[in-house]
Amino acid sequence: QVQLEESGGGLVQTGDSLRLSCAASGRTFSSYAMGWFRQAPGQEREFVAGISRSGSSTDYADSVKARFTISRDNAENTVYLQMTSLNAEDTAVYYCAAGRNPALHPYEYSYWGQGTQVTVSS
Repeated sequence: QVQLEESGGGLVQTGDSLRLSCAASGRTFSSYAMGWFRQAPGQEREFVAGISRSGSSTDYADSVKARFTISRDNAENTVYLQMTSLNAEDTAVYYCAAGRNPALHPYEYSYWGQGTQVTVSS
């Protein structure tokens, strides 16, 4: 089992950058693929980015490709989401999730953090 805690959200302006962190408890972090999802008010939770257990493979939603970068530090039990060129459409609660395999759908992840709010003002 793993517990996840996101941090780094906040209020920024269009064009700004922000880095989210997700700290995991436990000694099995490297055995989990990790994902970032987001959910805007009234919208379904959507995939943002995913990373394999070793960090050698990543995947991104088309809407964030070339703007967001997911990375992980298995020694620090942390996964990151570097976000650049933020715009109003990126406003959402961002969640990190852990699962056995890299996946695009929320139901394929077993563990979730509580989320961190990102608000981009224009």
